[in-house]
Amino acid sequence: MIHLDGVSVVVPASRRGDADRTLLADVTLTLTEHRIGIIGANGSGKSTLLRLLNGLRLPTAGTVTSGGFDTASQGRQVRTHVGFIFTDPLAQLVMSTPIEDVELSLRSRIKGRENRTREALRLLEERGLGKLAHQSIHDLSGGERQLVALTSVLAVEPKIIVADEPTTLLDLRNRLALRDTFARLPQQLIFSTHDMDVASDATRVLVVDGGRIVADGDPAAAIRFYERSMAMTP
Repeated sequence: MIHLDGVSVVVPASRRGDADRTLLADVTLTLTEHRIGIIGANGSGKSTLLRLLNGLRLPTAGTVTSGGFDTASQGRQVRTHVGFIFTDPLAQLVMSTPIEDVELSLRSRIKGRENRTREALRLLEERGLGKLAHQSIHDLSGGERQLVALTSVLAVEPKIIVADEPTTLLDLRNRLALRDTFARLPQQLIFSTHDMDVASDATRVLVVDGGRIVADGDPAAAIRFYERSMAMTP
């Protein structure tokens, strides 16, 4: 479970006389549902909200707890509990090949290089990536990279997966494949998206606008609210 209590994120003005910039304002949420989608326009605060959930960003005011761990004071435990997937997998795949990247994630829980290699290959094969284990990350398709990134995150055995617009860079085939993979994950999944079909996969949808939660609930109702608000925006 993730809980946000009175959370705000404010960026101080970079120049004297300019106003501070508020990215999120007074957000209080308890996130318990198995699949939670977050939608909103660019710059609405979606990514800021997601980064708060595993301590990639800290609140200016208020508190965020993930699995009972405070993101401000227990960051290491939070990042073990909550895995994060970026929009562009190249932003998080740091090794040259899939198997090396997954091995790196396994270092914290599996001793011995041979044991890690064996387990990394098993995890990749589980995602249908076994034949790509030793290929260059740069030779993989966008969907394959995203699945490698997911495999590396899952290797840490987090209880919660947070994904920031994970299907944005994917073609239709890879988008459908990733949706299917997400649907079968046992972990709680919290994700942002601009794709309303992907948002409809959730059991709860939050709409973010101007750094505030302006709608929260049933996916169909939240998506309808968002689409109407976008149609009214000049």
